[in-house]
Amino acid sequence: MLIFSTETSCDETAVAILKFNQKGQFKLLSNQVSSQIKIHAPWGGIVPNLAAREHSKNILPVIKKAFSETSLSPKNMDLFCVTSGPGLIPALLIGVNAVKTLSYFYQKPLIGVHHIEGHIYSNYIQKNQGDLKQFKFPILNLVISGGHTQLILMKNHLEYEIIGQTQDDAVGEAFDKVAKLLGFEYPGGPIISQQAQEAEKLLEDKELAGKYSEIKFPRPMMHTKDFNFSFSGLKTAVLYFYQRLETQKLSKEEPGIWKKFISKAFQEAVVEVLQHKTLKAIETHEPKTVLLSGGVSANNEILKTIKDTLKEQFPEIIFNSPEKDFCGDNAAMIGVAGISRYLYGDRKKFEYNWKNLEADSNLKIN
Repeated sequence: MLIFSTETSCDETAVAILKFNQKGQFKLLSNQVSSQIKIHAPWGGIVPNLAAREHSKNILPVIKKAFSETSLSPKNMDLFCVTSGPGLIPALLIGVNAVKTLSYFYQKPLIGVHHIEGHIYSNYIQKNQGDLKQFKFPILNLVISGGHTQLILMKNHLEYEIIGQTQDDAVGEAFDKVAKLLGFEYPGGPIISQQAQEAEKLLEDKELAGKYSEIKFPRPMMHTKDFNFSFSGLKTAVLYFYQRLETQKLSKEEPGIWKKFISKAFQEAVVEVLQHKTLKAIETHEPKTVLLSGGVSANNEILKTIKDTLKEQFPEIIFNSPEKDFCGDNAAMIGVAGISRYLYGDRKKFEYNWKNLEADSNLKIN
């Protein structure tokens, strides 16, 4: 079975082709991603209409490249999958309409995939092959990205219950905003992480350690009874701290070092909140598997902390996070999630889905 999938929910024009067999294994034949980071960087964030314009320019070349790489054509495909939401509606429309056209022309089943569902199923991707049945249910998913921070419980495939989520900024959004106020380029998450690592090395200097290591920011909502998150207040705390430095003219003294330790203190606050809420959810819901996914799952400190904590406190729980290449937005994850919907959902409704599928910027996961 050959699957074609597309992802255009934000600023990545992505296409993948996968081969799936009756044993529940798949092979990734092509995985194409055209990034728009350089285009949006001067604006400090994603500009929706600019993103849509770039998607419209890139979608056909990326599709052609995927088929050229595999020596296949659309008529060889057995199933078409596309991100139908949530995301930026101008961007979603490009991918959805392109794949609806292919599905109609070749009269093949079409599956709309929820973007976060795709991130969850990115955990099943291996560069050579994967098995959709390798994780034991119930599964607790910690999804952390630029637009989402959620704890999602799965009792089976396609059964999702959001047990906790951010009440304001997503964790990736907070990373980018803190980076911006410190004067770093977009996207800021990887830069904050790098700055924090450099600050850790500087702690070997006792004089620097004494001067900078006591910077500490609040851990919002960490001790509430629910599993929800909040990062807006943390971002504001960093802003006020940095403004105070500038007022006192301290930021002009070794400004680079100040920024490194501010980055470190901010990241520590984020990591501690994510760790605490995840552990609390584990104690309540007793999952057999914990999956980490989303673009921010590429953050080494978050990954290491969650992994090491589970190994120490819950060694019986299976833990997994995507390979680095599949943490960000990609079409391979949409294809794998689509396979799951095809296997465990109602296949008949996908046969002529090109008639009914619509892009939905506020699509709910279900």
